[in-house]
Amino acid sequence: MSVWIRRGLLAFNIVLILVALSLIVVVLTGDAAGAQTAAAAQTEGDWAALLGAAVAVAGSSIGAGVAVAYTGAAALAAMSERPELFGRAIVIVGLAEGIAIYGLVVGIILIGRA
Repeated sequence: MSVWIRRGLLAFNIVLILVALSLIVVVLTGDAAGAQTAAAAQTEGDWAALLGAAVAVAGSSIGAGVAVAYTGAAALAAMSERPELFGRAIVIVGLAEGIAIYGLVVGIILIGRA
């Protein structure tokens, strides 16, 4: 990797960190009255649905990542020996990626009920 690419990536990361820090400062110094009004508008059961949606999306994404890692590695190994297995390998990797989509759908349904 050339020096200019590394410097560009470093500058990009520094900008991202500064933007994140500025967002944290804005959130922490925000209007307390607006936060109380928003909290009063929520009902008691909303937090459980939102927590369930977060767990569903996070768990399915992690599971899909692990599944794609193993199936992708096995698919590449199989295709290196027999290139005609490309179609079957892509289908299997796609099924592993479907796990994340199922979690996202469950999360959207739960957020809709909140």
